[in-house]
Amino acid sequence: MRRFFPLLRVFSVLLIGFSFCLAVPMAVSWYVDDGAHSAFDEAFLVTLMCGLALFLATHRERREMKVRDGFLLVVLVWTLLPLFACLPFWLHLDISFTDAYFEAASGLTATGATVLSGLDHMPLSINFWRTFSHWIGGMGVVVLAVAILPLLGIGGRQMFRAETPGPMKETSLTPRIAETAKGLWVVYLILTLACGLTLWTLGMQPWDAAMHAFTTMGLGGFSSKDASLGHFNSVEIEIAVMGFALLSGMNYATHFLALRQRTLSPYRRDAEIPYFLGVLAISILALTFYLQALGVFGEFGTALRYVAFHTISLATSLGLTTADYGQWPFFAQLWMLFLGSFIACSGSTGGGIKMIRAMILYKQLYRELLLALHPNAIWPVRIRSAVVPQHVVAGVMAFGFIYMVTIVTLTLLMTASGMDIVTGFSAIVATLNNTGPGLGQVGPAATFAVLSDFQTWLCALAMLLGRLEIFTLLVVLIPAFWRK
Repeated sequence: MRRFFPLLRVFSVLLIGFSFCLAVPMAVSWYVDDGAHSAFDEAFLVTLMCGLALFLATHRERREMKVRDGFLLVVLVWTLLPLFACLPFWLHLDISFTDAYFEAASGLTATGATVLSGLDHMPLSINFWRTFSHWIGGMGVVVLAVAILPLLGIGGRQMFRAETPGPMKETSLTPRIAETAKGLWVVYLILTLACGLTLWTLGMQPWDAAMHAFTTMGLGGFSSKDASLGHFNSVEIEIAVMGFALLSGMNYATHFLALRQRTLSPYRRDAEIPYFLGVLAISILALTFYLQALGVFGEFGTALRYVAFHTISLATSLGLTTADYGQWPFFAQLWMLFLGSFIACSGSTGGGIKMIRAMILYKQLYRELLLALHPNAIWPVRIRSAVVPQHVVAGVMAFGFIYMVTIVTLTLLMTASGMDIVTGFSAIVATLNNTGPGLGQVGPAATFAVLSDFQTWLCALAMLLGRLEIFTLLVVLIPAFWRK
């Protein structure tokens, strides 16, 4: 047990830092006097005391973290922090601990699936904490910590490698990993401020603008309104949210390089962006014509407005809604949900397998078809002009396999517990891809409160698996991980 003390020391620092994240909505509650401040007071003190106690017990243990330490720390962060993040919900709202943990995990994993209703009358600080947790989790608590822990003499490269999305984790943007994390967060902060100011200018109240900026840039999906973004009924606001959701669905490394180099050339060199925008554009046009042909909308412009918003929202895993698309033909619903499985770029705040993996899988399939015709040909998988190493291709194929196995396994467990197949399947896909709303009983006009405790924990597990990209969590479960 003592060999884990250095790792627990790092976690204690993270927990202390997280307590000050709770202090932000606590200050909001005191400022607006919304009646929820006692819940935040207690949550802040419990989190801070636990962090300090753990630090005092382990602060003498110092050593450089190894790769397995990084994996275990990331798993601890994403599974244990929701225990503390859920305290304000559990203490103030009339919900079970299961639902409170689900809501907190949904916030920190930037999923946006909710068990709550009556948001319009909820204390401001509760809604603020829900959306602020999206913003924290969007880029990643661990990546933020990488920028801070070196100041305490704690290296962060292993943590960053375990947390970074996408198959090519070795790529660094700056010589020091802390500088990389700081650069990513600077871009994240700039875009969030720009989003909030834009929404405020377009007519949102300041608090609503801030909360929807948090949820948009984190690609989370929580809103302060029961009707989600449809409450505002503004084309201008919808266009702004779509624009910032597209930016957040791209690789933040690309934004960072563009800002540092003061040029748009990084966007032209990013191999994912043409596929990202191209698939979205084709899907929007195809679904618009499909719904128009079926008479779902009277005018083409109206159809384009709602299809464009919901396609981008679900594909990027934002999850905000402006209408009940659960009333649309089932094909349209399923197609939009499917897009959320792969559209978001690696290094973005989106969910799913990421576009780079989808590209590699497609190119590997094409390569196998060519080799079937020409067995002796040499045909490497390429992204642009670069050859993708075979071990990366193999890793992506393994990820694709375990991704499908996870969906099938969890869906079977959902249906075995009594859930209908449409609701069970879509709930797992939506939570595994960190999209938010699903179909059927967990569609855009409903909440996940209809689930039993067992089904709720299954969806919470799916959220964590999706946020950790499955492998990170599975690695710590194999016996070889625990052998010395």
